[in-house]
Amino acid sequence: MRVKEKQCEHQIRVRKEESEPVRESKNDSKEERESKEGVRLTESGKTETQKAYIHWLYQAAGLGCRGFLRSLSSLGTPGEIYRLAVSGALSEKLSERYQKKAAQISEFTRGYDVEGAYGCMRERGIFLVTEEEEQFPKRLSRIPDKPYALYCVGKLPQEQKKAVAVIGARDCSGYGRFMAEQFGAAFARAGVQVISGMARGIDGIGQSAALSEGGYSLGVLGCGVDICYPRENRALYETLLTKGGVCSEYPPGTAPRAVLFPPRNRIISGLCDAVLVVEARERSGTLITVDMALEQGREVYAMPGRATDPLSCGCNGLIRQGAGLVSSPEEVLAELFGDGGALKGNAIPKGNGASLGSGRAKQAQGKLVFLEGVQGELLEILDFSPLPVQELQDRYERKYRKTVALPVLFKELLELCAAGCAGQVGGGYFMRVLKT
Repeated sequence: MRVKEKQCEHQIRVRKEESEPVRESKNDSKEERESKEGVRLTESGKTETQKAYIHWLYQAAGLGCRGFLRSLSSLGTPGEIYRLAVSGALSEKLSERYQKKAAQISEFTRGYDVEGAYGCMRERGIFLVTEEEEQFPKRLSRIPDKPYALYCVGKLPQEQKKAVAVIGARDCSGYGRFMAEQFGAAFARAGVQVISGMARGIDGIGQSAALSEGGYSLGVLGCGVDICYPRENRALYETLLTKGGVCSEYPPGTAPRAVLFPPRNRIISGLCDAVLVVEARERSGTLITVDMALEQGREVYAMPGRATDPLSCGCNGLIRQGAGLVSSPEEVLAELFGDGGALKGNAIPKGNGASLGSGRAKQAQGKLVFLEGVQGELLEILDFSPLPVQELQDRYERKYRKTVALPVLFKELLELCAAGCAGQVGGGYFMRVLKT
């Protein structure tokens, strides 16, 4: 059966009329079809026509068929394969192994309007980039098992600029959230592009921070580019569409499925110069991206954590295996550019420690510094992991060499919670939080 593009709340709306799908008719002339689609398919000549047939083939072949698509190249161009499918001769050209696929393609092709479907996709703001084209990312073209083509909305990364993948746990800690924001924002200020999967947790936080600082970020999806997944990252998705980009090797309308995400990860690492893991469990899906990055010859960095913290087990394990240990954005930037130098299109100001520490991440810390009295002192000793009041009292007295009564300590902590600078966990435990 033909796969239909879903019209739902997760689809891209480039104009109001798109709430109603374009109605196609076999009797429409080419001129009428172009008028409906708002796209002149002949303006770009043969290239756009070829892309229309590639779009057809991607849908007809189904998901997870990269090897099959490449094997079809021996039969000719996608347009020639389409004509074989229409004539019923495709099965004769394929081995016994691919007879079911041939039948699937022929069934899908019945009544399919190649130019109409492609024009409708382009009208929605989605474009297709093939590996033979100049705008196809050069980093990606050099990896094993590169995608045959990419569906994109927005902008693709600039080749002359450095790019880093910021990845990690979905259920991250407050500490992980804080560090992902610091790294994402610092990379943006240094002109480094942030690539990730738009996932909940570290991925989305790092991308949001980069965009908030005016930087560029690309979301690589495990579904169609017209679907926002996860739904909770809707705001990030909308920002990426206008200020960055999203891409996928899966056709528009492809729903997210667990099996689609591991192959997606090779594109995330393939688009980058380096991969940074902020937090990861011992058996985290993040490590799949790391494995692919190593196969592609990319640098891998990890943030260390406590030995008893499950969210740091993956990072600590990577460091034991040889990943670069980093604790600040400046360390990654020094590795990327070497001694604070600059690549064409990127610029790191001298004395970048002060510059990179400014902005949104610095503002979060600034709220701690500018608080006066006991509250300001308490924020200096609070951790992102919950601590009992008694331990906070001990830390306070050791650090400042003065005593504080428990009732006073409790009162000040509760006021910090009310101000959004601290959080209370389980009654007698308090932790540092980010004030948004």
